[in-house]
Amino acid sequence: MISARIKDVDMVFETVPSVFSPHSIDTGTLAMLSVVDFLPHDKVLDLGCGYGVVGILAGKLIGEENVIMCDVSEQAIECTNKNLNLNNVPNIRIRLSDGYKDIEETNFTLILSNPPYHADFSVPKHFIEVGFKKLILGGKLVMVTKRLDWYKNKLTSVFGGVKIYEINGYYVFVAEKRKKTMKEKEKTTNNISKKLQRKQQRYKVNRQK
Repeated sequence: MISARIKDVDMVFETVPSVFSPHSIDTGTLAMLSVVDFLPHDKVLDLGCGYGVVGILAGKLIGEENVIMCDVSEQAIECTNKNLNLNNVPNIRIRLSDGYKDIEETNFTLILSNPPYHADFSVPKHFIEVGFKKLILGGKLVMVTKRLDWYKNKLTSVFGGVKIYEINGYYVFVAEKRKKTMKEKEKTTNNISKKLQRKQQRYKVNRQK
């Protein structure tokens, strides 16, 4: 059993050896939480929730109804279900899901994740690309890893920019879904122009018949 106090909230967590960081709260997760403010209007997705630290904290701060948690591990989901009850937030929604596969919602203001950075980049690639679509305008994807360059480049390419915090040997990335950049607007305009050109061409062909 782990006892923790984060953002002035006391919590307890039951774990098993097969889940991530079973003996203490992961330092990277704590680093990520140190730069996040949970606001009353937020709708939070704890993506890859493990035994539930991030989502349970969010639920206690902003309300159970504003949080969804998911993980691909059945053991993690079992632990989280126990920990929801231990921390008096039994109504947080939790789903067994491979990434966003079983997450239908698209109106999150915050998606938080501590991805498996020792594996290849296919998982964080999915987390970032689909996460952009799942956020509302102004919503933020927050990730923590020990790797810098790939995440910095990928988040910048998808979101148009990213803030990076280096904390206790970890990198915390905060990427906000903003209005289209000028480059994106130009691309859209060019696409529209091409469509108009094709329409005009078809119109000319039809006139000649």
